[in-house]
Amino acid sequence: MADEKVLAAQKWVNATYAAVPGFVKAPEDGRTGWSTMFALTMALQAELGIAPLVASFGPGTLAKLAARPDIGAGESNANIKKIVEHALFCKGYWGGDGSGSYGSATDKSVRALKNDAGIDASNGSVQPKVFKALLSMDAYVSVPGGTDRVRAVQRWLNGRYYGRSSFFLGPADGIYSRDVQKSLMKAIQYELGIPDDQATGSFGPGTQAGLKAHPVKQGDSGVFVELFSAACALNSPLVSEGGNSEVTFRSTFDTALKDWVADFQDFSELANRAGNGDYATWAQLLVSTGDPERPTAACDTRFQITRARADALFKAGYRHVGRYLYDPPGSTLDKEIKTGELQDIFAAGLSVFPIYQDNARRLQDFTYEQGFSHAVNANGLAEGYGFNRGTVIYFAVDYDATADEITSNIVPYFQGVQAGLAFRGKKYVHGVYGSRNVCTQVSKFTDARYSFVSGMSWGFSGNLGFPLPPNWAFNQIKEFRFSSGGDTFDLDNDAHRAGTDDGQNSVNKDVNPASDFIHYLEQLYPLALQYGKGDPARLTLEYARHLDYRGFQWWALIGNVPDDFVKFAEDRGVKVFEQFKDPVSGYMLGVQHMMAGANGHYVKPQHADVRTVGVGDIVGWAGDLITFYGEWQRDVKSYASGRTYCKEKLGRIGVASTFGFNDLVSDVDGYLLARRMENGGEHLLGVAREHYGLGERDMGALTRFRDFFEMRFGGSVDNVVAMARSVLADPIDPLVYQGRIDLIRKQAGPQAVMPNKLPAQQLTDFCQGFADVLHERVMQEANGKAGL
Repeated sequence: MADEKVLAAQKWVNATYAAVPGFVKAPEDGRTGWSTMFALTMALQAELGIAPLVASFGPGTLAKLAARPDIGAGESNANIKKIVEHALFCKGYWGGDGSGSYGSATDKSVRALKNDAGIDASNGSVQPKVFKALLSMDAYVSVPGGTDRVRAVQRWLNGRYYGRSSFFLGPADGIYSRDVQKSLMKAIQYELGIPDDQATGSFGPGTQAGLKAHPVKQGDSGVFVELFSAACALNSPLVSEGGNSEVTFRSTFDTALKDWVADFQDFSELANRAGNGDYATWAQLLVSTGDPERPTAACDTRFQITRARADALFKAGYRHVGRYLYDPPGSTLDKEIKTGELQDIFAAGLSVFPIYQDNARRLQDFTYEQGFSHAVNANGLAEGYGFNRGTVIYFAVDYDATADEITSNIVPYFQGVQAGLAFRGKKYVHGVYGSRNVCTQVSKFTDARYSFVSGMSWGFSGNLGFPLPPNWAFNQIKEFRFSSGGDTFDLDNDAHRAGTDDGQNSVNKDVNPASDFIHYLEQLYPLALQYGKGDPARLTLEYARHLDYRGFQWWALIGNVPDDFVKFAEDRGVKVFEQFKDPVSGYMLGVQHMMAGANGHYVKPQHADVRTVGVGDIVGWAGDLITFYGEWQRDVKSYASGRTYCKEKLGRIGVASTFGFNDLVSDVDGYLLARRMENGGEHLLGVAREHYGLGERDMGALTRFRDFFEMRFGGSVDNVVAMARSVLADPIDPLVYQGRIDLIRKQAGPQAVMPNKLPAQQLTDFCQGFADVLHERVMQEANGKAGL
């Protein structure tokens, strides 16, 4: 949206400096951007007598400003004052009338910017470093996605180190980034006594030695605790399948910090998990390798692992080895798995995690079509080697992809990988190899099961300023020559996270990840028949959800679970089954969540009108959407757009959300199980077998989102939006109405704006976001089914 004051700044700078050699005009579109900031920078250079003009605020510009008094009302050059005022407009501050008078409004705005940034705001003059910040695109207030947790660290760093010669004013936007990470590293170096001109922000030998001499622990206080807690805050929250944990910046090493550090050490697979800030923990917080000298249980290599090499690796403490499925034509690396190699590896007690790389070192190597083709090829190769169903194949991104490139090419490539594997029946699931940011974004938007992080490339822009992906399984931390006897070959050390991907230690086994769940139903359903009272399918669903951990009183909506049947089943050895592995995605699904939704839809079906909300909906997807709306209201300061909030957090992998991927799939599958029992006349056990690929027909879960979209919403995005609005805002059953209020307030507190009080367009925007996420998944399935 165009801004009149920004447009005025653009017109002024262009009219005033168009004739100056080397000046590049700003676009006159009323939108702040680097082009406008560069034009204002060149205008400043012209006023300072710098030639030639360059689109950069470098040392020369800074030195010229430092040689004159700070810019304020007493500045004699009116144009320099106008540049300040126009730059303030572009930053979102009022800045005055643009006349160069540098009046009270300008003074007040400069003070506001300084205060927002966290530095001394006792006067409204512009120092050289403030001018540099003013002519950047850095923000000093929270931006969408920013958090107060990160912003507190940014403002503290600015306030404490602004006066150091090699420290410049950093953003205070609440976003953890490469620049913030480097600022923190410089701060550590200053406190270690490293001279300003040698404080580069790199994790060199001097910094490492200094940190080894500065461990911190519970009860400590002072600047090193502040620096350590800042690093913890930047790496927070920890988001994993086991839950979430968060810590904020603080000056005392208290119990809360110790508890978070212990969680972080466990998450990062560090040896010491006592919650102390030792060197290994410092390193893990600051660089993507962590301590590269720590012992590891995994490795990867392009060289054949013979039986002798496998035995030597096992003796050295390795248990998992990464090997390549493919070597593209023209390659001289000869890196693919050799005939008989897997058997040698297994015989030595090692497992294998397969990697697929077809060049993958340039942006042009990544398109949707290439992803699809590579997945089909990888599937065929994996089958040729005999890899078991459910094996994770790591598709590689072997270069430093930027955030824009991840969006434009890398994510579409992995969407192609998704579709290609689905086209072949989803025998295998995809993982991702790449920088931390590549792994995080690919997992978030394409459901990659596990991440194999290229942590060894610690200088990658995708590693600096990004925490470990929540689903990391392997982290490549050191390259070296492995020697055993007279044999020497290149090997990469990989940290391995216990409880994630252990690779495969066998091939050609007939397995299905969902077989444990089906076995559970094979025990429970016959007992419901034997019980002899009531509908056996309903009894099975009721038992399976009767300890539902979410705390909502389902009995009030769909009836009590018969205590007699619970005792009947448990007397015969049955217990509540918590979770199982989804054959399509490889992720764990919550049985109680899914069966509660199935129970609701089965007991009180209401599907004739695709715009009418039923009890089954409230127990399933609609209840989660209500809770998620409350989450958005809690975070609305950072996410004004509900549509954007849905895109970022609804149904996504690796984000803290009340309506994550597992919730969405459990809701969808619960609905489909109930409907297929209702429509097909089959009992629950048969329906579940077909849905998860243990029956005679194709695995129904391959098209779960398409079927849900068609069956519940009539295949219409408009119907999804309409029903979401109805769920959130329409008059409804009194019990559900009160439950809606309670669920929203549980997330956002009493200040939450209820959906029926929200401006109509804002509510529609949020509902459209839910529809977008669902439709995106529908189209992804359609592409896989069609072979596109």
